[in-house]
Formats: sequence, structure tokens, C-alpha cells
Amino acid sequence: MKLTSITLGIATAAVLFAAGCATSQKTVSEESLGLRKTDIYTEKSTIADKTKYSTSPAGAGILYERSFENAPPMIPHDIEGMLPITINNNACTTCHTPGIAESMNATPIPKSHFTDFRPVTKLLKDGKIEKDGKVYTNTSDLKLADYKKLNTLAGARFNCSQCHAPQSDGQLVDNTFKADFKSKGANKASNLIDTMNEGVK
Repeated sequence: MKLTSITLGIATAAVLFAAGCATSQKTVSEESLGLRKTDIYTEKSTIADKTKYSTSPAGAGILYERSFENAPPMIPHDIEGMLPITINNNACTTCHTPGIAESMNATPIPKSHFTDFRPVTKLLKDGKIEKDGKVYTNTSDLKLADYKKLNTLAGARFNCSQCHAPQSDGQLVDNTFKADFKSKGANKASNLIDTMNEGVK
């Protein structure tokens, strides 16, 4: 019988698979899989570590350094009564709107949040797509839209808590990550608009 390369390949794969199965008999305990170190049968009686959110009033909280460059800063104060945030009811803007923020000793909302990076898009009757006044038959040809500066928060930015989370005490998992900040002060402030403008004429 003549061996073909396909037959030889299948036979080799079968031998390697069988050898792998024979040597990978290591067992893993249920307790080692999760953060709580309990098995699935005691899950109902397991009490998770409590997360203690900041109860400091606005202006009195301790600011954490940003996790990485342009990371959304965490909320250092109590947010009781401020949620849910809606497009018509946003308690954050009361103190964080530029011009007001300085007098309130609050971090002002950055320029990037008053900038619309999305092109104005319309679906035309003939099925073509219009973006920023230009008609496209294939949107993969679309170049990055010119951004528009706004006097109000951009529509995608009204929900502050979609990116900004309240600071909390208690650490479940050790974190050894060390951020590399490109510019001085980037651990405490955003440089997103400057970064986006790099190379723009």
C-alpha cells in the first residue's frame, strides 16, 4: 500500500493528539478558578468582599492618579442622588461645566466632550449614504470626519457614568500594571484633543 502525504499527515496528527491526551491529565480544583476561592456547591453561602464607595462630599475627595494616559478619571466623591443621568437631567454639569468648575474647585469637563467626532449621516432615498454633505456608495471609502466644536456636551458624552466610575476601597485582585505616560501631567489630566491634533493641518 502506498502512503500519500495526506494519509501520513492524518496518522501523525492522530499520534500527537493521543500523546497530548495521555500527558495532560492535570486536574484543576474548583476553588482555584474564581476570585472567592470557594467551590460551586458553597456559592450560596459565600459572602463577597464588600466594596466601599467614597462617601466624601464633592470637593473633599482624594483624587486617584489615572490608570493610563487619557483614562477617564474616577469620581472621588459620593454620587448618592445623582443617578440616573439622563440627557435632560445631569447633576454632574452643575459643578463640572467649564467656567463654573474653577469656582467650585471641580475638574472641568474637557474640550473633547464638547467636540463631535461623528459625521452628520443621512440615508438617501436611492440607498446611498450621505456623510457631512458627501455622498458615498461604499462607506469603507470614508475618511475621518472633520470634528465640530460644540457649545454643549456632545450627544455621546451626556452619560458621565458610562465612562467614569466612583472610587472604591477594597482590592480583590492585585494589579501590577504600571502606566507609561507620554507627557508630563498626563497622569492627572487629559491630553486627548492635543493627541488627536497631532499631524493635523
